[in-house]
Amino acid sequence: MSVFKTIEHKCDLCVVGGGLSGTIAALTAARKGARVVLIQDRPVLGGNSSSEIRMWVRGAKGMYNRESGILAEFEEENIYRNPTLSPSLWDSVLFGKIKENQNITLLLNSSCLDAQCENNRITSVTAWQLTTYTYHRVEAKYFADCSGDSILAPLTGAKHRLGREARTEFGEDIGPESAPDCKTMGMSCLIQARETEHYVKYIPPSWANTYETDEDFAIIPYLEGQHSSFRDHKVGTSGCNLWWMELGGDTGIPIENTEETRDELIKVAFGIWDHIKNKGDHGFDNWELEWVGFLPGKRESRRYVSDHILTQRDIEGGGNFPDVVAYGGWPMDDHNPKGMLANKPTDSPSYFFPAPSPYGIPYRCLYSANVENLFFAGRNISATHAAISSTRVMATCSLLGQAMGNAAALCVKYGCTPRDISKNHIAELQQEILYDGVFLPNVKREIPLLSKKARLNIPDSDREILFCGTDRPRECENENGILLNPGDDIIFTFDEPQSVRELRLQLDPDYSRESVSKNFKMRVFAQRLHTGLDFEPMKTAATIVKEITVYGDGKEIFRDSNNYYSFRRIPIDGKYSQIRVVFGSTHGAEKVCIFGCDIR
Repeated sequence: MSVFKTIEHKCDLCVVGGGLSGTIAALTAARKGARVVLIQDRPVLGGNSSSEIRMWVRGAKGMYNRESGILAEFEEENIYRNPTLSPSLWDSVLFGKIKENQNITLLLNSSCLDAQCENNRITSVTAWQLTTYTYHRVEAKYFADCSGDSILAPLTGAKHRLGREARTEFGEDIGPESAPDCKTMGMSCLIQARETEHYVKYIPPSWANTYETDEDFAIIPYLEGQHSSFRDHKVGTSGCNLWWMELGGDTGIPIENTEETRDELIKVAFGIWDHIKNKGDHGFDNWELEWVGFLPGKRESRRYVSDHILTQRDIEGGGNFPDVVAYGGWPMDDHNPKGMLANKPTDSPSYFFPAPSPYGIPYRCLYSANVENLFFAGRNISATHAAISSTRVMATCSLLGQAMGNAAALCVKYGCTPRDISKNHIAELQQEILYDGVFLPNVKREIPLLSKKARLNIPDSDREILFCGTDRPRECENENGILLNPGDDIIFTFDEPQSVRELRLQLDPDYSRESVSKNFKMRVFAQRLHTGLDFEPMKTAATIVKEITVYGDGKEIFRDSNNYYSFRRIPIDGKYSQIRVVFGSTHGAEKVCIFGCDIR
């Protein structure tokens, strides 16, 4: 019997892993009424995006394919509260969103180390909390593995894969030609530098690697389709984040070798900065090294097996699945397992294989094939190595987390298994995801009956656009939205009082991102790494309506004079004959663009 105490928890859903997918899955389920325990082995949330790793959030290509939902909520909060993009304040945004939800119990610094199973179901998991020297045992109806390394796979016997499939298994072009192997994409420890207005000296540690010339990073000649023919080390506000400082993919045991790989990556990181500062004229005399990541950011390890394994061919075909619940759009970005060790003329740090954007990802990739109450989301979904080279990026993983959280909430609602959702409740799941403000390719959002029943004070042509079921442009600016002047309103009128629970608004997040930042990299997602003198603080999108007022039968029932979110679900419980929504000033735009405004 252990001398350390054990704290018992009971909940509907236990999420293991607090990266973006796990954090969003937990928050989604909790907002739908599920009691959730979120177990995270680090002191902060966010995974690869956190202050401990600082990898950039990336997702689907294309201006109008930008990921929305809770990820956008996080980013917009970060822009408002943290305009200079301090990584630690980004941690606080995620922490605050989780802690303010009363349905979530957050266990930080807690590493899952055991699981109990009966009849192909997980009954509980146990985590060790380092800071309190305490065991936490969590009993739940459903479990979700968002740990990236899929820790519940070896603990429960859940089917999983590791490494690269042979090309012949699924008819893919990516991967070894004849036989599978255990090689993966590697991991990286990043560095952060800052430009000053004076010369800064740098003295490397004696144990750092030495890179004398740029030829140490050269890949010549250029090979068609490769990500880079040269390991770019021009850091800057919108420069390279040195993603190619990568190792560990060729060991065959990427998880077990994490500590050894980290040690080598630290030598690489300090050596690269020594090269930039001291080995030739790179133009960085005034730059200082202000942070080095000692926690590797991982790209790939164990992947679960579900009822469907997403493949390269699925992605290339556009992922037109009837059970689509998320989408991707990053190219299949297959990093060389050798990482920094791949430095011959025939090597490349990474190869890009084109992918349509967006392509659909089916729900059948998000639950275990043989453990009946196990979900997963993130870079460990049921997919081949080739497919995961695209779906692994964090914005895509965030959508997977939101889809999975919604599915778990439906499981709680119906008392069914994750597989039952696939058989009986896919349409409802898709509508829940869409109602949360998330776009799904080729699936229309159903307009609530109460909205369709109401008379509106806008032209029929605008009403048709407002209720088209697609809450964003697909081809051009303002498509699927209606334009109003600040101060204009939308009024829902009924012949007799109706019970109204909620107002749903989808505003314009500025898909161009031009009003958000002048720095290119920050337009993609509100994170910075290297900071030049050209960095400018972020701004709330000018297109977002700042002042929102709601009247029920002439009486003010809601007001927000400082709104900075592009998506709002506003509780307005009551019986009303008329709901009037007044859109006041914006954060700078001359017009108000509304993509969605309805009540239910």
